[in-house]
Amino acid sequence: MNNPHTSFPGVIGTTAAESTPWWETPPAAGCPRPNVVMVILDDTGWSDFGCFGSEISTPVIDSLAAEGVRYSNFHVTPLCSPTRASLLTGRNHHSVGMRFLADTDTGFPNSRGAIRADVPMLPGILRSEGYGTYLVGKWHLAPLHEVTPAGPFRNWPLARGFDRYYGFMDGCTDQYEPELYEDNHQVPIPDTPGYHLSEDLVDKAGAYLRDHVAFRSGDPFYLQLAMGATHAPFQAPREFIDKYLDTFTKGWDATRRERLERQIELGVSPVGTVLTERVEGVAAWDELDDDQRTVFSALQAAFAGFLEHTDTQLGRLLGTLRELGAYENTIVMVMSDNGASPEGGPGGDVDTNAPYSGVRRTAAELIPLLGDLGTLTGGAHYPTGWAMAGNTPFRRYKQFVDLGGVRSPLVVSWPAGNVAAGSVSRDFIHAIDVAPTLLELAGITAPEPMDGASAAGTLHAEGTGRPTQYWEMMGHRALWHEGWRAVTRHLPGEPYASDEWRLYDTAADFAEATDLSAEHPERLAAMRDLWWEAARENAIFPLDDRPLHEAIGVRGPVGLYADRQIVLRPGQGHVPLSSSVTGSNRDIDLTAHLGADSSRVTGVLLHSGNAQGGYLLRLEAGHLVFEHSMLRDHLVLVAPSPLEATARRAGFRLRAHPDGSGEVELVDGVLVVASARLARTSAHLSFWGLDVAHVPVSTFSAAELGNLEAGLLEKIVIDVHPAADDNREYADAILASE
Repeated sequence: MNNPHTSFPGVIGTTAAESTPWWETPPAAGCPRPNVVMVILDDTGWSDFGCFGSEISTPVIDSLAAEGVRYSNFHVTPLCSPTRASLLTGRNHHSVGMRFLADTDTGFPNSRGAIRADVPMLPGILRSEGYGTYLVGKWHLAPLHEVTPAGPFRNWPLARGFDRYYGFMDGCTDQYEPELYEDNHQVPIPDTPGYHLSEDLVDKAGAYLRDHVAFRSGDPFYLQLAMGATHAPFQAPREFIDKYLDTFTKGWDATRRERLERQIELGVSPVGTVLTERVEGVAAWDELDDDQRTVFSALQAAFAGFLEHTDTQLGRLLGTLRELGAYENTIVMVMSDNGASPEGGPGGDVDTNAPYSGVRRTAAELIPLLGDLGTLTGGAHYPTGWAMAGNTPFRRYKQFVDLGGVRSPLVVSWPAGNVAAGSVSRDFIHAIDVAPTLLELAGITAPEPMDGASAAGTLHAEGTGRPTQYWEMMGHRALWHEGWRAVTRHLPGEPYASDEWRLYDTAADFAEATDLSAEHPERLAAMRDLWWEAARENAIFPLDDRPLHEAIGVRGPVGLYADRQIVLRPGQGHVPLSSSVTGSNRDIDLTAHLGADSSRVTGVLLHSGNAQGGYLLRLEAGHLVFEHSMLRDHLVLVAPSPLEATARRAGFRLRAHPDGSGEVELVDGVLVVASARLARTSAHLSFWGLDVAHVPVSTFSAAELGNLEAGLLEKIVIDVHPAADDNREYADAILASE
């Protein structure tokens, strides 16, 4: 029999008196490793912080910049999942299996929707070296079909190196009614008056840090605070929004000009920087009508209020660090995961569920709704023109490899680190450099291989930077090499060889405003060759420019969305929105299996969504009732007679039409007892999923929705009838929700 204690450094005798104990020696005091707080904002543009030229008030982030370093040449990927993968691995995102979104596995090694299991991740490395590791907020590094109450949990935060986790697993969420998880289980929304997710995340982060300092005072900590802000829906207390209602009436063109002027004054943009041209499809502000200017400036005010509210919460977190005596030796990083988002479309909306459902409402339709901005039912998204302004002075935005998609603001503060306070670093840095930088600052040898390199010297004004870096996203490609950058925008279905590449001298042209490809064809050709070399080295192949719904259509037979019959039961966990089975966009037959006489029963059988919209099936004094609501278009369909005492099957049939409308029939047994037309159906009726036999959040229904008495409902069976283009709305919702 093997002795499991052969490596024990002490002595094991027959008795304790004959033995010598041994304890591991605690780390030596006197040179403590730094703590790390990595703050990742979502869809925040390069120019949106005050210290990067914005008129939006961000005094907390600005104070960190004043005592730390601003990076004006820091780069990420154009989408959130690959950026987070690069930050946490020090590796290029294709090579670790995160080509684009974590939402799905497309069947190729470079796009598995999760980071490869054999790749070490920063929190795990730090934990093995004695750090306490905590994640609060957004994850979005697990395929969405794995985000269920039952897992599997192999790609959840605790499995990838974090000691504790609290937040949301999807790409975005509602700020007032989020789908929350702690460690490996779902948790209800805290019953807090005036609840807001950003405030809750900072509260939880503070609680984790207080526990850490109380129980592990000798160990450093790594806290990753991944805010839902400023990803749509834009939601914040109204007082934060109202102060900006007049600020942006000047429009996005004037905002861009004024931001660039301030950037030059602040030193984050060099003297002589010029604005790139207005993005195609974005109208000049002066060409808009009065209604458009009124609505569009208010939608940007909602974004600004959301960002200022987030900055206020960061101030509370820094206060906690000071209270715990940890502030001086904590490296605080604040960044964005990609550029500002164009996903609000040309007109934005007071309710993000509209653009996420492909609905474009006019400004005249939105004016009566402006009073809802910032609320549960007024989670806004701005028009594309404001995304352009958010990325001043650069071209384009999220999803593209132009600088508007991949240049991120980065602020780093470390009071005890003797950093070059108030300085601006123009060294080329990429997300893959963050992990090796933090490991060097912690005195930890980075595991091999990492694609990134430490940029620790930039904290002390010692110039460093990588010579070469590539980008690729949905066929769009770019390469930076020794101060020059080559960029191409790819059109789906076109040969890659026919793509038109642009070339920029970034040393002389900070904004990449002047294409020099005609003047330097040989340099451009060499850079294109370098891009293909990088593609071979980083598992970029196969290049995939297929429309998203086609890519998702080959994701494999996984998750509830692939099931042709879904069975749900009372007492089970919440079905999250990320399952993509909680909308009204698919043809389904839903049958409630009743276990007792329900002829006089009142209660909810099934409820999908919340006050923003959704659908439900309920009983009202034995009458079967179906309700559906999308963008306040509300249908109530009631069976004319109550169920028979012997009825044990009841439900509805829903058929979604290609034009976005639908039909619904109430079914008692096998008989159709009522029918109606649905003006609109959608995969994205709200940001809340589906619950069986109870309603844990708000509701769109005007009825009093009591929980169903135990024992009346045995199960809900949903039979799915997939259409030829069934994946299209699912894909549109996935892309929007990133």
